[in-house]
Amino acid sequence: MNLSTRRTRKQEFLAQMERVVPWTALVELIAPYYPEGKNGRPPFALETMLRVHFMQQWFSLSESAMEEAFFDTPLLREFAQLDAHGRLPDESTILRFRHRLERHKLADQLLATVNDLLEQRGLLLRAGTAVDATLIAAPRSTKNKAKERDPEMHSSQKGKQWYFGMKAHIGVDADSGLVHTVRGTSGNVADVTEGNSLLHGAETDVYGDAGYQGSHKRADAKEGVTWHVALRPGKRKALDKENNPIDALTDLLEKVLAGIRAKVEHPFRVLKRQVGYEKVRYRGLKKNTLQLKTLFALSNLWMLRHTLMATQG
Repeated sequence: MNLSTRRTRKQEFLAQMERVVPWTALVELIAPYYPEGKNGRPPFALETMLRVHFMQQWFSLSESAMEEAFFDTPLLREFAQLDAHGRLPDESTILRFRHRLERHKLADQLLATVNDLLEQRGLLLRAGTAVDATLIAAPRSTKNKAKERDPEMHSSQKGKQWYFGMKAHIGVDADSGLVHTVRGTSGNVADVTEGNSLLHGAETDVYGDAGYQGSHKRADAKEGVTWHVALRPGKRKALDKENNPIDALTDLLEKVLAGIRAKVEHPFRVLKRQVGYEKVRYRGLKKNTLQLKTLFALSNLWMLRHTLMATQG
C-alpha cells in the first residue's frame, strides 16, 4: 500500500466540510459587516477569515493557537485558501474577526441561514421539537486578573455531584435531531424555565425529559402545543407493569417517547466528543452563547454531511 496517498482523519474531515458548508450563502451574510479595505492594509478575503473561524471551532483553537497552527500545519493553510509563502492572519486579525461576528450577532443569523438551507432541501421539518439542556463547565480558579470566578456562571447539582458553569439549552427537530434554537444560561437555571423559549412556533408537539414537568402551565406556554414529558423516575419505577394493563401501556409509551427524546442527545455528543467542547472559552454568557450557536450550526452540517454530499453527486 502506498502510504503517501493515505488521507488522515483531519484531511478527510476538512474535505467533507469543504463540500457541505454553504460558503457562498454565509459570505453573503457577513459581507455587509466586513471592511472593504480602503484604508490601511488590505484585509484578508472574507471567506478565508470565515474558514479560519470555523477551524477554531472544529479544533478548539484559541486565536494565538490558530496563528501558530498555520506555521505548523500546511493543511490548515490550504483549507483557509492562504498562500504558503504569503501573509498569514495573526492573532489580532483573527480576534477582530470574531469580535465583528459577536458585535453584529451574526452567530444567530449563521444558524438561521444554515437551517433555512437545510429546510429548503427537506432535511429540517417543523412538526415536532425535542428539548434538553447540558452543563458546560467553567474555570473554578480565581487565579485571574479580577481575582474572582466568572459572576455569570453558577453551581448546580446533578445527582449527587456539583458542577460550576453554564447551561446550553437547545430545541431540536424531533425527526432529524437538527438544532434550531439555542439558549445559554447560568448553570443554576432550571430546565423548565427555558422550555418554552426553545420552540420555533410552528411545532405541534414537544418532547422533554422529566425536568420539563409543568412546562405547559407556565406563563410563556404556547397555544396549540402538546407537551410529551417523561414521568419522573420514581413514578415510572412504581408502575405495576405485570398486573396493571394501564401501567404496562404507560411504560410502553414512555419507551416510545424516550426514543424520540434521544434525538436531542446527538448534537450534544457532536459538541463534546467530535469537537471536544467541554469547557467554556470566554468569560460571560453572551460570548459563550454566541459560540455555541456557531458550533451547533456546524454540528447540523456535520450530522447531515453524508446526505448533503450524496445530493451533490
